[in-house]
Amino acid sequence: MFSLNKKIFFIIAILASFFILGLNVSAQDDGDCAWDKIEQGEKSLPKEQFQALLEKCKVYYEEKSTQLEGDIKKTAGNKKTLSNEISTLKSKIKNLDYKISQSSIMVKDLGVQIKSTENSIGQTQGQILTTQERLALTLQLRYEEDHKSVVEVLLGERSLSAFFDNLVALENLNMSIQDLLGEIKDLKTNLETQKVSMDTEKKGLESAIALQNLQKSDSATQKVKQENFLKMTEKEYQKYLVEQKDAKDKAGKIGSMLFQLLEVPQGGIKFEDAVALAKTIANQTGIRAAFSLGILWQETRIGQVQGGCYLKDVSTGEGVYIKSGNKAPQTMKPSRDVPKFLDLITALNNAGKLKTDAFSTPVSCCMISGGKYYGWGGAMGPAQFIPSTWALYQAKIEKISGSVPANPWNIRDSFLANALYLKDLGAGSQTYAKELYAAGRYFGDPSSSYGKSVMTAAACMQGYIDNGSMSTDCQDLIF
Repeated sequence: MFSLNKKIFFIIAILASFFILGLNVSAQDDGDCAWDKIEQGEKSLPKEQFQALLEKCKVYYEEKSTQLEGDIKKTAGNKKTLSNEISTLKSKIKNLDYKISQSSIMVKDLGVQIKSTENSIGQTQGQILTTQERLALTLQLRYEEDHKSVVEVLLGERSLSAFFDNLVALENLNMSIQDLLGEIKDLKTNLETQKVSMDTEKKGLESAIALQNLQKSDSATQKVKQENFLKMTEKEYQKYLVEQKDAKDKAGKIGSMLFQLLEVPQGGIKFEDAVALAKTIANQTGIRAAFSLGILWQETRIGQVQGGCYLKDVSTGEGVYIKSGNKAPQTMKPSRDVPKFLDLITALNNAGKLKTDAFSTPVSCCMISGGKYYGWGGAMGPAQFIPSTWALYQAKIEKISGSVPANPWNIRDSFLANALYLKDLGAGSQTYAKELYAAGRYFGDPSSSYGKSVMTAAACMQGYIDNGSMSTDCQDLIF
């Protein structure tokens, strides 16, 4: 159990931390990233300023979520400390109850023994009085015998020897009675000593019981206080959880808004819309809609995943991982893709089709396996075209879609690019072998397992197109 000063300090510290943290959260909510201001900005700010606001607020809510995670851990620690204190106090109260019970039993037993000893002392006192009376009688007889005249002795006794025998008997009886009296007095003294000892022990136990009851009362009071603090801490803990969820939700919404600025909403488009678009493009290109969707599913889960890196160094092609901010080697090949990427971003921004610059636009990261990097990243949008490949198909896409410049982050442009590329890879015949080979070429390695994964997904897509539904296995795979 804490000392009084430690308890007071602990309580003040908890309350102060709650108050300070509450002030921090309230103060932060008054900033530019209050959600109503973001909603207002979407309607009133120019695209570039709104994008800057979103990026700033995304960082803000991510940092707030991290801060709240620390608060949650700290509060969880306080909860654990208080729970341990309450558990300790419960054990102490239980132990004191046991001790009080045991001491009460001992007091009751001592009371019985003391009563019995008092009765024994009373009986012994009675024996002493009786023995004293007998002793007085023998002393009286002895006195009378001692004071008989010679004539009385001669007349009263049959012989002189009988007189002396009588005197000796009286003397022996007197000595026996005195010995008995001594033993009885010793017994009484012992009993009185035992009673005093038991009285002292009984008073000691009663004092201990009184002290234990005080300790129990104090522990019970502290337990109630700690339970109240635990309730406060639990309330604060739940508050932090709600605030962290809110911060994460807002960061996610902002991320979605940023992706929407790229014309591809976070999480991709609805599956039904993707199927409808693939069917339309199949009529334009001759590529089976289900196969095209299988490729897009394999690449980005049909737009759900669109790149985890930003380009940062145009001379080396090095980037950063979007989530961690750590360096991402080989994000984009500088000689082949970086110049075309920069030109594309500039053209899209000039046409008002993009709201991010070249260093804030998500692209794929370099593949890594066993701690080693392979090839280059830099693929863009749902179809995952690298800038140099996109440049080869840009004019074809623009001719069919009429959208200039073609945008790899636009759903229709990316689907169209995917189908045109697959057609050039030989998938237009729609045979299993040709599609399997084209899928491998799309990945860059016809011998890999990539093609088989695509064909499995394509079979599920075809089932949906033909029947309007999927098997359970396909649903588990696709969704």
